[in-house]
Amino acid sequence: MHKFNNIKALGFLIPMIVLFSSCKNEFKGCEYVAYFGGEVVNPNNPYVLFCKDNEVIDTLKLDKNNRFFIQFDSLAPGLYSFKHEPEYQYVYFDKNDSIMVRVNSKDFDESLSFCGRGYEKNNFLMEMYLKNEKDKYKMFEYFDDNFEDFSKLIDSTYAKETKFYNKRKAEIKWSDDFDIYAKASLDFNYYSKKEIYPIVHKIRTGEDVIEKLPADYYNYRKNIDFNNAALSNYAPYVMYLSHMLNNMGTINYHNHFSETDLALKTNINKMKIADTLIKNIKVKDNILNNIAFTYLLEDQNMTNNQKFLETYKKISTDKSKTNEITALCNAIQMLKVSDTLPEVSLIDMNGNEIPSSNFAKPNTVFFFWTVNAKSHLEAVHKKVIALKAKYPKYNFVGVNINDSNEDWIKTLENYKFEGVTELRCSDFENIKNKWAINKIHRTIILGDKGLIKNAFANIFDSKFEENLK
Repeated sequence: MHKFNNIKALGFLIPMIVLFSSCKNEFKGCEYVAYFGGEVVNPNNPYVLFCKDNEVIDTLKLDKNNRFFIQFDSLAPGLYSFKHEPEYQYVYFDKNDSIMVRVNSKDFDESLSFCGRGYEKNNFLMEMYLKNEKDKYKMFEYFDDNFEDFSKLIDSTYAKETKFYNKRKAEIKWSDDFDIYAKASLDFNYYSKKEIYPIVHKIRTGEDVIEKLPADYYNYRKNIDFNNAALSNYAPYVMYLSHMLNNMGTINYHNHFSETDLALKTNINKMKIADTLIKNIKVKDNILNNIAFTYLLEDQNMTNNQKFLETYKKISTDKSKTNEITALCNAIQMLKVSDTLPEVSLIDMNGNEIPSSNFAKPNTVFFFWTVNAKSHLEAVHKKVIALKAKYPKYNFVGVNINDSNEDWIKTLENYKFEGVTELRCSDFENIKNKWAINKIHRTIILGDKGLIKNAFANIFDSKFEENLK
């Protein structure tokens, strides 16, 4: 991948050679001068946002050639991010780095390449991200396996990735500060699989394997720093802590509670564990927000939602996020059972903009997919086609999110899914706010009167079909 990326970036690199050459002399007299620039092919908007810890440091305007460039007279070494809405990626700066990036907005992650001083370590992070994303979607079927087979698979993958990490570390000779992120990109993907396995295995197969796990299964937790400020906004670390709390927050005496009350008590328990375990405010608030989003999108009990929010607001110090989560609560209130599904705008195969009410008919299932999650789009359509044959009275409507019309049409032409109505979301923010969509695994089911039967179903849940009977 390094070789391919460098060749792909060569056309962009040539106009910048003079700049790179002049930078070398300037670095000698400037302690923390750094340069960041690049090109956005097929831009979605005229800006790139340069950020630190989710806060915008600078807004970089694209020129007539869709390029941007900035010199920082003083930029502290560390992990930053750049955003070209709706996508973002990380970029790491050591002292005096001059980093250029080239990206195509139609295929953001796959097309992204770095060049310039400091490019190698950033390409490493990008390669690890792409490996982990590909691995994540391949893991769907493996969560069904018994413990021995599952463990053998992830251990083998982890050994290969560790070998790759050690090889690149020796070649690039990166700093200890950068290694915090490089090692995290390796380890926390592996740890997350171990945390997820018993939960997803039970959801998909109905089998509870927790009691069958070896006594040392979670020993790796002993070596994790739960208050690592440097990783407080690094996705692999934050996601791992969220998965871990899902396990640690489980209430074993669950037979004493209804399903909705159990969900409330479990998530409040997770927040209290996070409050005890995590002392770093940044890390804690990010974890609390993840817990809140997940819970509020799964529980439609409005009374329980309010009880949850009371605890959340007592523990969280992130007041800006509190407003966002309150807004999510308001959206969820419009998705109650027996309510009419809120109107959004959708686009058909002919490019016509059509109100969702045209498709919100009795016995309808809305599911979601994106070209960027290939394994999911294949798995969900395979599942839908099987369900269509078993429950012919149901209409299945696939809604594509976050993809261009060109990519959407091309994908459907390649697959030719039969018996499914295919539409595309014309305004993701609108559908996100009205249907509370923030993950592609959501499914919305309308009953025999065309009203909401379950707006928060998971089509891969072993009990999903109970919604269709």
